Amino acid sequence: MLCSPGRAGCHSRRRLSRDSPRELSSFIFLAMSDLHGQVAVVTGATFGVGRGIATVLAEHGARVFVTGRSEPDSQATPAGVTSIRCDHRDDDQVTAAFARVAGDTAGIDILVNNVWGGYEQMMEDGEFTWMKPFWEQPLWRWDAMFAAGVRAHYHASRLAARSMVARRRGLICSISHWAAQKHSGNVAYGVSKAATDKMVADMAFELRPHNVAAVSLYPGMVRTEKVMEAAAWLDLSNSESPEFIGRAVAALAADVDVLRLSGQVLVAARIAEDYGFTDIDGRQPRPLTLADV
Repeated sequence: MLCSPGRAGCHSRRRLSRDSPRELSSFIFLAMSDLHGQVAVVTGATFGVGRGIATVLAEHGARVFVTGRSEPDSQATPAGVTSIRCDHRDDDQVTAAFARVAGDTAGIDILVNNVWGGYEQMMEDGEFTWMKPFWEQPLWRWDAMFAAGVRAHYHASRLAARSMVARRRGLICSISHWAAQKHSGNVAYGVSKAATDKMVADMAFELRPHNVAAVSLYPGMVRTEKVMEAAAWLDLSNSESPEFIGRAVAALAADVDVLRLSGQVLVAARIAEDYGFTDIDGRQPRPLTLADV
């Protein structure tokens, strides 16, 4: 994580070059990405990508707080993870959630903006509306993507940034998508993801003097619970586990030189090549490019 050389529990870690061997064992990667003493907040982490990220950060030693609208399964909550029931469309709930983290810790080191509200009700009156042109799209979809997406990321970031700036260290990672750069699905989806990337770039500009980094992170095809329900109709040959995205976040959080990446759009599978880790099944997903999506 970003810190001074003398900070307790923090030591120098060399970033792997792309020419380094990629056949690193899970043990070696775990040692390289030691996050003990770090506090992480992962929003929208009851299921899917968020849950995978929270699990990996906890495995790497971070104390993790997760938020979500759904009631978490307490039996499946990993050790080191604290769940907070929170609807990120409700400002009071968000403020209370971050106040709870502040009251229990010395400050937030890692924020992962993963909460998202754009995938509900794809079927309306028996019709699949996701791919419709913008003039036939339900207007609530735009509001959902911004209220529980872009605005929620902005609110969480401004709350987390206060302790990061005060302590001159931190990483804000916002989950985004290639739709920011190429039409995918519908207009509202692309605009919301482009807004996320621009927000990250501008936040990074303002955070840089305070030694705090902000990045956008693009997953590939992730084997979330919802995706696996439709597995029979999907090509999952180059897919990624939710934990793979968590490994990307852990690698960034453990890199003392992560500020050099601040403001950038990063692809999870490319990060895996750079830092030398694989997915939990030992595979190395191929990084997607704009031409692939």
